[in-house]
Amino acid sequence: NTYMNLSGESVKMVKDFYKLNNDDIIVIHDDIDLKTGALKFKKGGGSGGHNGLKSIDSHIGNDYWRVRIGVGRPERKEEVVNYVLSDFSEDEFECIKKLFPVIEKAIMNINEAPSRYSKKGC
Repeated sequence: NTYMNLSGESVKMVKDFYKLNNDDIIVIHDDIDLKTGALKFKKGGGSGGHNGLKSIDSHIGNDYWRVRIGVGRPERKEEVVNYVLSDFSEDEFECIKKLFPVIEKAIMNINEAPSRYSKKGC
């Protein structure tokens, strides 16, 4: 029930309510530093400028699982906000949809070398 940039509030509430450890938390997010359709799994790390991750980090720390979905980067830095808030093209959407079964399988096996599920993009 918060904006993405304040998502740490919600994550913290769920973590506390269910008495979860950060090992139990998996955040799926867009990543402009990865080619569209690329997929990477990582535990811990920085926010990379992602405001939602900054918020989560400030509320629970940064040692949780991340599923990074590449959305590509706009040509100019000042276009980033509009770029990440815009709709995917039809081709981009088809590419991203193909990742869903891979993500599901990786999440079910998150503690068993999720990097084997990584993809380089479309």
